Amino acid sequence: MLRQGPIPRFLHGFIEYAAAVLFLVAPFVLDFDSGAATAASIVTGVIVLVLAASTEGPTSLINYVPLAAHVVLDFALAGVLIALPFILGFSDETEPTVFFIALGVLHLLITIGTRFRPRDRPGERRGARAPDDEHGGGPEARPVGHR
Repeated sequence: MLRQGPIPRFLHGFIEYAAAVLFLVAPFVLDFDSGAATAASIVTGVIVLVLAASTEGPTSLINYVPLAAHVVLDFALAGVLIALPFILGFSDETEPTVFFIALGVLHLLITIGTRFRPRDRPGERRGARAPDDEHGGGPEARPVGHR
């Protein structure tokens, strides 16, 4: 079940586009010495960009990836970002190690704090049907003789 956080989905999508750009430029701006760190950052930037652009939502270019899958991938990406310096062997280089761990933790916090579902309207219960929708559909779904 998707939880309700304070960050709207639109802002989450915008943050992902910004993070993709950050991953793409970081190796050059922060002058990563490790080729593995540079490659990981560029690949991560492309993956985040493609995922942000293809997930169902207000900032999507094409609605291809279901929202639930996106959320699972967000959590997985956060864990991978934190582990990458150790997996790829560049944990002895300070800049990329701090960069990946910090962005992994930040990505995790943003994902936890995102409101993926729209807010309920006042007086509306989640899962409640509209009054003229008693039988599971509009007027055409009502049994004959019921109005």
